Amino acid sequence: MATAIPFHQAVVTAPAFTSEPFTIHTRWIETEFNNTITPFTPTGADEAEEPTARETVVVEVGGKRLEVSLPASLGVATAPAGGSKKPKRKAVKKSGSAASGDALASPMQGTIVKVAVAEGDTVAEGDLVVVLEAMKMEQPLNAHRAGTVKGLAAEVGASLTSGAVICEIKD
Repeated sequence: MATAIPFHQAVVTAPAFTSEPFTIHTRWIETEFNNTITPFTPTGADEAEEPTARETVVVEVGGKRLEVSLPASLGVATAPAGGSKKPKRKAVKKSGSAASGDALASPMQGTIVKVAVAEGDTVAEGDLVVVLEAMKMEQPLNAHRAGTVKGLAAEVGASLTSGAVICEIKD
């Protein structure tokens, strides 16, 4: 009855590994490889087809502006040429009402780490009002409407409960 030899032992004992001169090496990529691999083209692809047109979009991620190139076929709408240079952030409605009527309320429990407005400032819809921090994550709170900031009860370091009124924005 023949004894089975594990694969790793069979390979190491193969003549290519044990004979002189040693013939197994990866030096071929440096000495013999000529790098003439043709790019992959899917079968059935039209060779006369032009490359997909691309569109450049500027996005803001974590307070940093990045330029992203996307295929034009995605139908990404760009801002008008004469538009605002700084993109406006829209208030996002979470569970419960964080902004109702004139009041801008905290959508969650957290600590204020930045106050971007002062009492009596005029804000547009989407302008940053305060930044809350909870569990090492920052949450910007933006104006839900255009108007004047009244009754600002926010200062850096203050703790807020969910639903606490930060300020009122009146016409």
